[in-house]
Amino acid sequence: MPSYSYPFAWPSPTEQPKEFADLHSEPVVRVTLPSGDEALLLTRYDDIRQVLADPRVSKNRNRPDVARMTAKKVKVFQRQVDMDPPGHTRMRRLIGKAFTAHRIERLRPRIEQITGELLDELAGRSGPVDLNQAFSYPLTIRIICELLGVPEQERAHFGDTSSPPWEYMRALIARKREDPDDELISALIKVSDEDDGRLSEEELHWWSTLLLLAGYETTASQLSGCVVLLLSRPEQLALLREDETRMPAAVEELLRCQIVGSSLSMLRYVTEDIEVAGMTIPKGSSVIPALEAGNHDPSAFGCPAELDLTREGRTQLTFSTGQHYCVGAPLARAVLQIGLSGLLRRFPGLRLATPVAELERQHDAFFQGFTEVPVVW
Repeated sequence: MPSYSYPFAWPSPTEQPKEFADLHSEPVVRVTLPSGDEALLLTRYDDIRQVLADPRVSKNRNRPDVARMTAKKVKVFQRQVDMDPPGHTRMRRLIGKAFTAHRIERLRPRIEQITGELLDELAGRSGPVDLNQAFSYPLTIRIICELLGVPEQERAHFGDTSSPPWEYMRALIARKREDPDDELISALIKVSDEDDGRLSEEELHWWSTLLLLAGYETTASQLSGCVVLLLSRPEQLALLREDETRMPAAVEELLRCQIVGSSLSMLRYVTEDIEVAGMTIPKGSSVIPALEAGNHDPSAFGCPAELDLTREGRTQLTFSTGQHYCVGAPLARAVLQIGLSGLLRRFPGLRLATPVAELERQHDAFFQGFTEVPVVW
């Protein structure tokens, strides 16, 4: 079996790595990770869904023989995130009691209001302007802070990922316990204090911080990435401008087409022999279900390299699938739909200020969003 280095290199800022097209003809391929360890990469849509639903495939990477993703051990949130049932089931049930669809729906008017405020500020500036810093990141940071109940005057430093707000969140939880409100942290505290099998104090702290940090950077990069895709494909942009009711379906297709990070963090451990596409994957193997590859599998999506806002059929895999489906997906969808709608409506002449081929991505094993997205209108 030939071996490849993963993550793959980008041929251009908006094109998928060419290896995906080559590897869809093979069900399982061996890859070398940034750590130097080897794993098996799954690239087909149906195989990925199968493996992510298989209880013999574990997310618990705290094992001596599991492949390391990078040479440097990734410790942040590892114990909280790398969980299997029944611990994971318990956590999802408890978090789900607070992070409800009703809570996200109730937040939509506030998302619209914050979007409008940021667009007003943007309209007062002369271009070119970096969309990341002027719109996408401020929007998602303000929304996640709004959801959690972070006071407005205390939100300014949350865009600085060099100083994660562990201690701030611990202090905020203590304040909310004394003076609760209707926002998410107070709801999590209520679950922690009242529910059987409750969240421990450590779990409450870590999950509140995780929701803050994970809740803005990925969505901000997705928002800017959606804009780049639309502005570089004027015929699809015209379709969306003609009929804004297409927006929910358009966001799904935009999520399918873009990559803001590799699937390194999807690494799993096989606890018993399993069969994938007629091939036996032995117990003790490390496997990576490559979500970005599944999103470009021609057996699942016709002409997968094309952005087609009228596409129907299979569900994109960007938010994963199965028991580890992203808990924040409804919030991300709401922010992307409202943010894109507002931006396109306010700036009918919006265009990239830099040729798309000159846009740069972050060089990170896990995260490859655009470093800047200069726009004018």
